Formats: sequence, C-alpha cells, structure tokens
Amino acid sequence: MSSAWLWKLWRVTRGLWVRAALFGLAAIAAALLGLALAPWLPEDLGAEVGADSLDEILSILASSMLAVTTFSLSTMVSAYSGATSNVTPRAVQLLLEDRTSQTALSTFLGAFIFALVGMIVLQTGLYGLRGRVVLYGVTLALIVLIVVTMIRWIQHLSQFGRVASTTARVEEATARALDARACDPALGGQALAPGTAVPRAARAVLSAQTGYVQHVDLAALQAAAEEAGIEIWLDAMPGALVHPAQPLLHLVPGGPVTGALPEARLRAAFAIDARRGFEHDPRFGLAVMAEIASRALSPAVNDPGTAIDVLGRLLRLFADWSAPRPPAAVRYPRVRVPLLSVADMFDDAFAPIARDGAAMVEVQIRLQKTLAALSAIAPPRFAAPARAMSADALARGEALALPGERARVAAAAPAAEGAGDRPGPDDRA
Repeated sequence: MSSAWLWKLWRVTRGLWVRAALFGLAAIAAALLGLALAPWLPEDLGAEVGADSLDEILSILASSMLAVTTFSLSTMVSAYSGATSNVTPRAVQLLLEDRTSQTALSTFLGAFIFALVGMIVLQTGLYGLRGRVVLYGVTLALIVLIVVTMIRWIQHLSQFGRVASTTARVEEATARALDARACDPALGGQALAPGTAVPRAARAVLSAQTGYVQHVDLAALQAAAEEAGIEIWLDAMPGALVHPAQPLLHLVPGGPVTGALPEARLRAAFAIDARRGFEHDPRFGLAVMAEIASRALSPAVNDPGTAIDVLGRLLRLFADWSAPRPPAAVRYPRVRVPLLSVADMFDDAFAPIARDGAAMVEVQIRLQKTLAALSAIAPPRFAAPARAMSADALARGEALALPGERARVAAAAPAAEGAGDRPGPDDRA
C-alpha cells in the first residue's frame, strides 16, 4: 500500500465516528455473547449470581448512558466554541482528534447501545437463564469500565478547551512535525537548498486543484522517476497553497529519457485539502502558535502573559529542532526536496507577535530575548534570521511611548553584547 493511501487511512481513523462505530459494534457483539456461551454454563448458575435483576440494571444503564452521552457532546461542543473564540479556530482540529474525549464519548455510546440491544434480546427470550449469566457478567465488567472512564473524563474536562491546555496541544503537534523534519530534512529525498534555481530544461507539472498540500508520496514519485529516467524537483511541500497555475514539481532530464510520465500519475502523489494540517507541516504549527499570541494581544483580550508564554514555547520548539541528529538516509535519490527556510519559519513564528505587541514593552523585551537566545543556541542557523527579525521588531517598537522603554528593548536585542545571557526586569515567561 502506498504512503498516500496509508496517510488517508490514518486521517480517517482520527475521526470521532470511527471510534464510536467500533465501540458500538463491540457493544453489539458483547450483548450477543450470551447466545454463544450459554450452552457451556451450568443450569443453576443464573439463580446463584442474581441474573434475574438484569432487566432493571440494563434499563438504568440505557437511560443514564443516554444522558451522559448527550452531556458529553454538549461539553465538547462548548469546548470547541471556547477554543475558537479564545485561542484560534485552527487549534480546534486538535481538539476534534483528542483521543481521551473520543474514547469517553465512544464508551458511553457503546454502553448505551449494549444496554439497548441487551434489553431487546432479553424480551425475545433467546437468552434463557444461562445466557442471562453471560450478559450479567459482561454488564458488571462494563459498569467498571464506565466508572473508570468517567473519572478520567471528569479530570480531562477540567482543562479541555482552555487556553493553556490548547496552546500546549498546538506545541506538542508542532514539536512532532519539527522533530520528524529534523530527523529527515528532505523526507528521504535529495536535499535542495532554499533559493536553488530550477534547471532550464525542466518541465513543470501544474496542480489540477486549489488547496493546501498535506502529504506527498515520495515513494510513488521515485518509482515514476526511475521508470522515465529523470529527476523530480518538488515545488509544493506540505503546507503550500497550490492552484492550477502553480507547479507541483518539475521534471528534469537526468540522462536518456526512457519513457513518458502521465501527469495524472504525478498529481496523484499529492494529497490536497481545503485546509492545512499539523502532521507534515511544521510551519503551520508555528503560525498557529503566533496566532494564539496575536489574539491574546488584541485590545479585546489584552493578555500579554499568554503572548510571553507562547514566546517561551517557540524558543523551546526552535531549540529542540536545532539539536544535532544523525544524517538521514537518502531513500529516494531521484526526488529533490526543498529544505525548510529558517527565515520563513521566523516570519511565521515571530512577525505577528512583533506587529501586534509593538506597543507592549514586556512583550517586546521577551521577543528580543527569545531572538537573542536562539542566536546564541545555534549561531550558524539562527543568527542571521534572528537579527533580521530583531531589527524589524525594533522598528515596530518605535510605537513605545517612553524613550526609556525603547532603550530597554534595544538592550535586549541579539545585536547587544551579552543580550542572550543577561536577565531583564520583564522576564516573566
């Protein structure tokens, strides 16, 4: 199976309905288990364990689980709405894929289906006394599962959808994407440095859709390039917005061309959707982090503390990304893949904060200290873009009313001697 199909299958399994459907099917199977196991049980076991009270237990279970399921759904919708208004709509997709919420809701729904099917089958008289024993035992086990799930669910609800918790989720998703790209910067292909010009002999393959690239099947592109005896230079990486005038890739002759490639086959290697995703697009995660900070800095919210918290998380993300890692193996030598641009990543992460926090001295100082720290952590990679972003933020910081505040911000900039080591009075993150 190609990586494109595996990725699509993985995306489907992240949906709430998949887990709910699986739990529902398991509940039906459990409710019918008594029909299969009844012949193997003693005749008088049902009277000993009290299986005659099963009807009432199932009735209570069905009514209570319906109420709990409805309550859980309303709570989740409220959390989504709160995250949309208080954090950013782009973070809601992470809440929709939250495994704890999906498991809790699926468990409650499965318990309701189990009780409903159990009552229906009991009314038919198919179980008999021995079948009731099996259903009784499964019901007791299900009640234990429900109690454990409800305890976890109550604990989870105390943080679900809140600003700090949602921001942490975005950080975790971004960290996974950055770590995957750090371990394999070219995704298994040949690295192509930013700014490398496409050869004149190359032929562009344009997109047939408009949307964002979410996944690229490099194995399929490698196989196609080997068949045709060419090289493929990628133009559209995960996160790129493509349209019918935008090249997805370029075909570069690498010797005698042995065959023609249908463009539809090449386009099929790209998964394009209406929105960006966190999985293979680290720049999207950085942009969402910056968006959280920008919303916190808006006059309606006026929460510079959240923006300072985001800057601390961005510092952690970039520092972890810059850590040394073993060289990645080249699995697709005929596919050339552009590397991430550090300057673009800094623009995604810091430019909105510099713009929206221009008049807040505590945010400007923390921004300059973050850039100074990154410049000190990995000078070859971060020094130039950090100084460029610092200069941009200093220019925006002219909006500060007091000359003393502007001087304090300038003193924290990466260009200032020792800026990365000197603590400041506004170090709150």
